[in-house]
Amino acid sequence: MISYNIIAGDTLSKVFQRIPGVDPENLFVGRHFIIMISTITFTLPLSLYRDIAKLGKISLISTVLTALILGIVITRMVSLGPYVPKTDDAWVFAKPNAIQAVGVMSFAFICHHNSFLVYSSLEEPTVAKWSRIIHISIVVSMFICILFATCGYLTFTGFTQGDLFENYCRSDNLVTFGRCCYGVTVLLTYPMECFVTREVIANVFFGGNLSSVFHVVITVVIITIAMLVSLLIDCLGIVLELNGVLCAAPLIFIIPSACYLKLSEEPRTHSDKIISCVMLPIGAVVMVFGFVMAIINPQDCTHGQEMFYCFPDNFSLTNISDSHFQLTTQLSILNISIFR
Repeated sequence: MISYNIIAGDTLSKVFQRIPGVDPENLFVGRHFIIMISTITFTLPLSLYRDIAKLGKISLISTVLTALILGIVITRMVSLGPYVPKTDDAWVFAKPNAIQAVGVMSFAFICHHNSFLVYSSLEEPTVAKWSRIIHISIVVSMFICILFATCGYLTFTGFTQGDLFENYCRSDNLVTFGRCCYGVTVLLTYPMECFVTREVIANVFFGGNLSSVFHVVITVVIITIAMLVSLLIDCLGIVLELNGVLCAAPLIFIIPSACYLKLSEEPRTHSDKIISCVMLPIGAVVMVFGFVMAIINPQDCTHGQEMFYCFPDNFSLTNISDSHFQLTTQLSILNISIFR
């Protein structure tokens, strides 16, 4: 939830600063104000729902916007990539911070914490249907993540930021539209995390049942705490790293493997037990070493700073011809059609 607030504040503030006549230093287009107003007007009302199934149409909108953003990233790889100098050793595989990257990727794919809520929201919840939905969702998510990561890194190589949109120039109107879509997508995804947090609190302290009053109070408290922490942190990279190694790694690798090894009656030579025995120590390594690396060697953060290639002496996005803009529009529409 904290990372989503940071993304929304960083992304949408740049969108509003591009409005003609708006002073970029205006308090009302700053990240702090954006985080507070988006929390009050969007994430809080959506998080007050009691049934996660009501977020289905919202999730569909978020998925379509994700496909549109992907089209923009691919297009800018073609039009902007040649103008960005490649860093030294850009193609060296598995540098020392690779373990931190595993944590970030784990955070991107984690869905274990909301699985029970989503499963219970199915019209006819069965293991077969759930298995089919999960496999399709993970495969599609993996495809999208690979495209995002590949296109982003091919464009900026060693200059790539934890938030990819921090790499693009503020004068790029197409990317500004992409930032708007990205910010909306994040705001629409945020409530699912709040549902899980509230469900855990309800199960631990209230026996799984919340009255209408407590439902509202606990939701407001959760979102307020997440908002206050988000206002104090402006670097997404370190948040993703710590979330990945401290939260995602245990939930993906350690806890499921340990539970299976403890509860399963299969023989030790069974393939599932062998996989669990491999995943558990891997998760422990990622968690311990990833945390140490995140503290000792945190990712550089250039939040709010224009990259050097955005200045006129190095590169100007105004040189991109109208044909590139038409190509962008066509690719974006094509990506949405394919994704559907």
